[in-house]
Amino acid sequence: MFYQSTRDSSVRLTSAEAIVRGISPDGGLFAPEELPKLSLDDIVGYGGMSYAEAAADIFSRCLTDFTSAEIKNCVESAYCSGSFETENAMELKNLKKGLNILELWHGPTCAFKDMALQILPHLLTTSVRKTGTDKKVCVLVATSGDTGKAALEGFKDAPGAEILVFYPENGVSAMQKLQMITQSGSNVGVCAIKGNFDDAQTGVKKIFTDKDVAAKLSENGLVFSSANSINWGRLAPQIVYYIYSYSKLIACGEIKAGDCINVVVPTGNFGNILAAYYAKQMGVPVKKLICASNSNNVLTDFLRTGVYDRNRRFYTTISPSMDILMSSNLERLLWHLSGKNSDYIRSLFAELSETGRFEVSEDIKSQLCDLFWADFCTDAETVSAIRNTFESYSYTVDTHTGVAVGVYEKYLAATGDRTPVVIASTASPYKFPEAVLKALGSEKSFRDEFEMADELFKISGLAIPMALSELKTKPPRFTGSVEKSEMLGYVYSALNIK
Repeated sequence: MFYQSTRDSSVRLTSAEAIVRGISPDGGLFAPEELPKLSLDDIVGYGGMSYAEAAADIFSRCLTDFTSAEIKNCVESAYCSGSFETENAMELKNLKKGLNILELWHGPTCAFKDMALQILPHLLTTSVRKTGTDKKVCVLVATSGDTGKAALEGFKDAPGAEILVFYPENGVSAMQKLQMITQSGSNVGVCAIKGNFDDAQTGVKKIFTDKDVAAKLSENGLVFSSANSINWGRLAPQIVYYIYSYSKLIACGEIKAGDCINVVVPTGNFGNILAAYYAKQMGVPVKKLICASNSNNVLTDFLRTGVYDRNRRFYTTISPSMDILMSSNLERLLWHLSGKNSDYIRSLFAELSETGRFEVSEDIKSQLCDLFWADFCTDAETVSAIRNTFESYSYTVDTHTGVAVGVYEKYLAATGDRTPVVIASTASPYKFPEAVLKALGSEKSFRDEFEMADELFKISGLAIPMALSELKTKPPRFTGSVEKSEMLGYVYSALNIK
């Protein structure tokens, strides 16, 4: 199985090569030429396996240059080492017949990014050995909150790797910031930027694709790679939980083998819903992919009209991990829908770079309409969804899952479609306690996030994750902040490059 650059079809790599590089020198992303197909019997069979066992089988079909032993070691190191609070890494909660919540936040950082970033370091270090790379890998990350901490936790003290994370100074929750600036590890660095997530992501991508920077790193025995979902090694693990969820719905009797489901994903960078698209292409009977956005609704408009226009107001919301106007993983989807036309994709994204917008062909618009349904929630609507979910089911969701629930309610009202649904729950409510408490009607004043967590426990009865409660006694390590134009200087300084 090979992977091509979305912008240059002549760039064709194995999975190990794609994982080490992270991004193509032309600025394109690596996407699979062909996806493996799963039979319904294959999918049903996963329902009798542990999450790790199912993941190993699925990886063996996507990472065909890895040996069985290599895959087994990566999977067991990620999912069987006690890093997750639940036996199967993810949990499915049935709120009522046909309504299922896919909890993806039982890992060490209490966000869905753990599902991929606990295994990516093992995939990356294995890939480095397989490709014969003799340099230390520098993992460069832009985060809107959750990716940063999950990547830091996954890569801390990993041999042969350094990791540097940039986050928007005023664009993450207090708890997310605490998680990052208190990070342990001898090979980690964290820096705020004066800007938003799109500024951080653009800055990281610019550094990645600068040939002079790459040469300077090489002179110092280093090579860049990425832990953002632009890296195939980050995206591939996300496909697993959609396939496994379907198998578990069959196993518990919620659906019959072959029944269609809908999937709702709160997303800003498009990677998580792209993973659901890949699961559908591999054989999971998904009827509709429902894309849920917050007020930064560039994806809603695009999926409805085929026009991607980032020239709009940027909103700071109570669901900060979705405060994104540049959805990088959309490029992979468009490459597939265009028939793998790298010239077309290159022209689209050149236009986006120059004008801030593009419009896709009528054929692609038609395909988008068949595959997706999209809407968004304002902060007020998100608060209402959190409150209504708690009142209806005694179930507490965070501000991002609240967006997904709110958009799903809009989908039901618009379509009347009662197909069984899986709603991706992407973070623990304790990562955003202030907003969740207000949604649940609390009007108390609190000294800090930890008092808020205690109050949320009293109201919800949901156990406080140890990974968050332990932050109370951890001293901050990383308090620096730079202008977006100074990001490269920080990288050189952190890596001791003159």
